[in-house]
Amino acid sequence: MNNNEPLAFRMRPKTLEEYVGQEHIIGKDKILYRTIKADRLSSIILFGPPGCGKTSLARVISETTKYKFYKINAVTAGVSDIKKVVEETKNFMLNPTGKSILFIDEIHRFNKLQQDALLPFVENGTIILIGATTENPYFEVNKALISRSMVIKLNPLTEEDIYQVLKKALERKDGLGEYQIKIEDDTLRKIAAISNGDVRTALNGLEVATLTTPMGEDGYIHLTNEVIKNSIQNRKAIFDKNGEEHYDNISAFIKSMRGSDPDAAIFYLARALNGGEDPVFLARRIVICASEDVGMANPNALVVANSAMQAIHMIGMPEARILLAEAAVYVATSKKSNASYLAINQALEDVQTKDTGEIPMHIRNAPVEKMKELGYSEGYLYPHNFPEHYVEQQYLPDKMLGTKYYQPDNI
Repeated sequence: MNNNEPLAFRMRPKTLEEYVGQEHIIGKDKILYRTIKADRLSSIILFGPPGCGKTSLARVISETTKYKFYKINAVTAGVSDIKKVVEETKNFMLNPTGKSILFIDEIHRFNKLQQDALLPFVENGTIILIGATTENPYFEVNKALISRSMVIKLNPLTEEDIYQVLKKALERKDGLGEYQIKIEDDTLRKIAAISNGDVRTALNGLEVATLTTPMGEDGYIHLTNEVIKNSIQNRKAIFDKNGEEHYDNISAFIKSMRGSDPDAAIFYLARALNGGEDPVFLARRIVICASEDVGMANPNALVVANSAMQAIHMIGMPEARILLAEAAVYVATSKKSNASYLAINQALEDVQTKDTGEIPMHIRNAPVEKMKELGYSEGYLYPHNFPEHYVEQQYLPDKMLGTKYYQPDNI
């Protein structure tokens, strides 16, 4: 085997039969499986977390297609690389089919100009595009390219999927089969569990453990739980504070507080903090939830949330995590009412779309004495001059009389 190639590279599948996981897209009755087998592939964009098999799937396609296959990385490639692929594709001597498959890794790194350069050749079928990205392509890729491609989401591999790949790596000669390794099944499954759906992390950890562990007196390399712990370290977090995961996680955090589930709220808060989210940003979300979702059911929630946000400005991390947790739990466990939220939204819609009339004269201000002669503030009843500090009088414009915005819940 080529010792210069990482284990994760050597273990990449060459055929669909060797490919592990993603049954929802390449199961034998699925369209992608059939199109690859029939070599009738159209442009596709694959997106999913690191180590879920995007590049491996492209490699399988490269091994099975009759078309010339090109691979470029968007980090280092430019428009000139695209033009070179197109020129070779159109050269009948080099490529009699007149078509080629272009795999672009990290396609979200291409700027608008580079993506636009691809468009005409994808549109006329000269290039069959396979784009791979860890970002949501609907946010990062040219809409015209999206409309001409099949967008396929790959999921993190399951622990069982990764376990099966690790077992193969220990058996295959191009894997670690030439090493005398002893490892318990439970330890192998531990690697699968802490890799968080990333088979590359799992294989790298297994390889590091193997190459850095001395051979025992019995002639075997013993890979124990302790060895694995020191080789992989902390559980890999699937979180990118600048990517789609940021939006998904903060959405789950807010919905958990709104849904009165403090445990879920704490969980998503921990994921955000572990992923490097700004604690002030998280505090602002709690303040918004306290106002929008708790509202008048417990007005003190806004006080607690706002106090936490102000305190976080002063103390920062790591202590800020405690304040965030307290505020998130308080908001999650409070009674909920969005009556004020609905009220202001409806009032804004009316103001923007209706003829709402004029402010009644008796509640207008009259800072100048002459204005009173015009009827400003005339007839205004000062509520504090009446029993219980209340007197009935008109406040809404004539055209809005009878309108109810604030509909209090049974709180």
